[in-house]
Amino acid sequence: MYSKIKVYCDNLRHDFELISFERKLLLEKISAYITSKKKEGKLINLVYICTHNSRRSHFGQICAQLAANYYEIQNVHVFSGGTEATAFNVNAINAIERMGFKIKKQSHDLNPLFHMYYSDESEPIVCFSKVYHHSQNPINNFAAIMTCSDAEENCPFIPGVDIRIGTTYDDPKAFDNMPLQDSKYDERLKQIAIETFYVFSLIK
Repeated sequence: MYSKIKVYCDNLRHDFELISFERKLLLEKISAYITSKKKEGKLINLVYICTHNSRRSHFGQICAQLAANYYEIQNVHVFSGGTEATAFNVNAINAIERMGFKIKKQSHDLNPLFHMYYSDESEPIVCFSKVYHHSQNPINNFAAIMTCSDAEENCPFIPGVDIRIGTTYDDPKAFDNMPLQDSKYDERLKQIAIETFYVFSLIK
């Protein structure tokens, strides 16, 4: 793991106390799901879902895969999707790069594909905007983690899901092209990282 990311990850546990009691109860449902799959020796599939699959759902995907690596939880496969496909937002990409990731753009169309590296030894996290039922994502036996209220409302039913949990986050898009843009994207990424690492810290 790259040193900058390792330091970032090491510091996250000091912020677990910032998570409210009610929020921890919600997050612990994800921990329980992962633990049950782990004990059964089954694949652990997590799909982070937001309306446009451009910001928060990618943050969730990246942080969860990073947390699985950090806590050495095997057989974890993390995906993201939306109720519609747009493009991975550049401000979100820049926040992930500031976190310490090395990012390689793999295509140059309107919805580019990116490889996100947190170490030279690990496979990259593959990111691009897509609908939650895209062929790259699992069609059954997965946990759907809703990262925005719009997706929660617009997806009344998700076929094949084992469990559905709404961990909604404020959209940093509200600060696009404003002085606080970068700091607000960093803030949202860190919030999602703190909560995701809390989830994986409880896996037994």
